[in-house]
Amino acid sequence: MRASAWKCIIGFTLLIVTATPARLAAQQVQQQRHYVVKDLGTFGGASGTAEGISDRGWVVGSANLAGDQNGHAFLWRDGVMTDLGTLGGPNSQEQWPVNDNRGLIVGTAETNAMDPFNENFCGFAFNLGVPQTGLICLGFLWRDGVMTPLPTLGGNNSYAAGVNNRGQAVGWAENSTQDPTCLPPQMLDFEAVIWGPEQGDIQELPPLSGDTEAFATGINDNGLVIGASGVCSNGSLPIHGVVWQDGMPTDLGNLGGVLNTLPWAINSRGQVVGNSDLAGDNNQPPLQPPPFHTFLWTKDSGMQDLGTLPGDLYSGAFGINEQGQVIGGSCTQNFNLCRAFLWQNGVMTDVDALVMGPTSLHLWFGNDINSRGEIAAYALDLSKNEFHAALAIPCDEQHTDIAACAETTAAVAQTAATVTVAPATSGNPRVSLPENVRKLLQNRMRFGRFGVR
Repeated sequence: MRASAWKCIIGFTLLIVTATPARLAAQQVQQQRHYVVKDLGTFGGASGTAEGISDRGWVVGSANLAGDQNGHAFLWRDGVMTDLGTLGGPNSQEQWPVNDNRGLIVGTAETNAMDPFNENFCGFAFNLGVPQTGLICLGFLWRDGVMTPLPTLGGNNSYAAGVNNRGQAVGWAENSTQDPTCLPPQMLDFEAVIWGPEQGDIQELPPLSGDTEAFATGINDNGLVIGASGVCSNGSLPIHGVVWQDGMPTDLGNLGGVLNTLPWAINSRGQVVGNSDLAGDNNQPPLQPPPFHTFLWTKDSGMQDLGTLPGDLYSGAFGINEQGQVIGGSCTQNFNLCRAFLWQNGVMTDVDALVMGPTSLHLWFGNDINSRGEIAAYALDLSKNEFHAALAIPCDEQHTDIAACAETTAAVAQTAATVTVAPATSGNPRVSLPENVRKLLQNRMRFGRFGVR
């Protein structure tokens, strides 16, 4: 789940012959990469999103099937989108960054068994915009064409969110205890877990003191786990960002708010990104999400507010690579417009403004970035008015084999004498999003089922 942006007119000042202030400015702007965008498509439906990308260039995500009644997780590699299937039910999904470079993929999939509480635990009706089925869903581990279900803590459902290069997956799983504080349809307690590295292994991770539930969203190769801790009830109740080290939780803090801090991704250096409420979040109108911003957290420096793109109220980050580049989305007050951003070296940039070459795709949300700077994204195809999975490829020394990048490099060189190169499309068209898409974005950034919607 996790949404696409519009192109702005900007000029790229390039190298000119004489050593003038304009030349120095050009050298600074030249440090920003140009991008070309690939449409990865869907499975015949009108919606798809690319959620994660490994250093091997494997892209994972979810896409609707024809008719938009069901959605499946996919793997895109070498130009081919592969359907990962399900665990016997109609739907599956992959919605998180990728920390594994060996070919392991985690996600969630429906089984063919009915959930006795009709919980829609994995959120397919929220995240894919498909009808609710009432089926049990389980986290899965996929490798080499085989989807293996991940166990629960004795309850009905589980959800897998992240995996590392050691074969450890994380997520959350239900136990058999009915919690009277849960709001329907949720009935059972759930806790953060680590699965693996051996098949059948499951380790429960405790919530913070005073909380009752927890969920894990990512794990790095050093075994650091991130996630959140709170209570079962959905609504205006605190959700605390957490990092677990050796099974012990530490509160990440917040950006001044008291309700929601949600970490989404961690790299091997222990840098964590996500979004956190600003001060005053408990005084917001019930239907208006409180302002929240992207954060970058480290053990030594704590939590840093990365802000938003100009004019926006909300931002959230879903991916960070080993170089500390952060990718996410920045949105207006009513979520009618979101723009994929790249944050690096203290500067947040609209990725769409760096895209070169003709394209009908506008990058709505950046979901993950690998060590080569390739970005998995959620994009709006204006030619079809559909949301598609997209891949933004930087045109740099690592991507000289990409034909479109070669054409862009040649175009830049040919226009160097005129100093300015403009993106292929001009302006950020403003659209009124359908209500279901707007809700999807809000659910994504507020963590839908277990956060303030």
